[in-house]
Amino acid sequence: MPASPIGPELQRLIDLLAKMPGLGPRSAKRAALYLLKKRDPVMRPLAFALDDAANKVKACAVCGNWDSIDPCAVCADQERDSTLLCVVQDVGDLWALERAGAHKGRYHVLGGLLSPLDGIGPDDLNLGSLIARAKGGAISEIILALPATVDGQTTAHYLTEHLEGGGVSVTRLSQGVPVGGELDYLDEGTLAAAMKSRRPF
Repeated sequence: MPASPIGPELQRLIDLLAKMPGLGPRSAKRAALYLLKKRDPVMRPLAFALDDAANKVKACAVCGNWDSIDPCAVCADQERDSTLLCVVQDVGDLWALERAGAHKGRYHVLGGLLSPLDGIGPDDLNLGSLIARAKGGAISEIILALPATVDGQTTAHYLTEHLEGGGVSVTRLSQGVPVGGELDYLDEGTLAAAMKSRRPF
């Protein structure tokens, strides 16, 4: 059997790149070759940035956003409306809403969605702290900015049941969010319109 033309160090890099979303083995090989050709302008700064992020970036203890400070910059912003709480599936959704300038309140990142088929239950998500925040008395409206998928609707119904009767209004995004749509892939105008036209759940 002929020896592999790819050394162990390079193969390890390719294997790790292939674990990234959207990168298969062939794309990972192309990415690895590109990094090696751009060693000084791209590869070395990327290695430093990865190490820096791994050591400094953590989940915000309040909302679940990723940041190097805790509470995160969004939670620490005193200009935000602390009575509005927007619930999102993941940090990418929070970033999408911020990019659109669609929400001026606080956030809560669930870290996923309820999915009985995949064995993901309430204890696997950041749900307990959300219910505790809702019952703290400072929040008047909770906006469920969850995807219009089966798991998204299951999670929304679960939250609505557990938040009812606490004096907090529960709303959801309205027009412009397609069924099965992920927030992170929607344009800023669509997100802004959906936030503005939210309705009771």
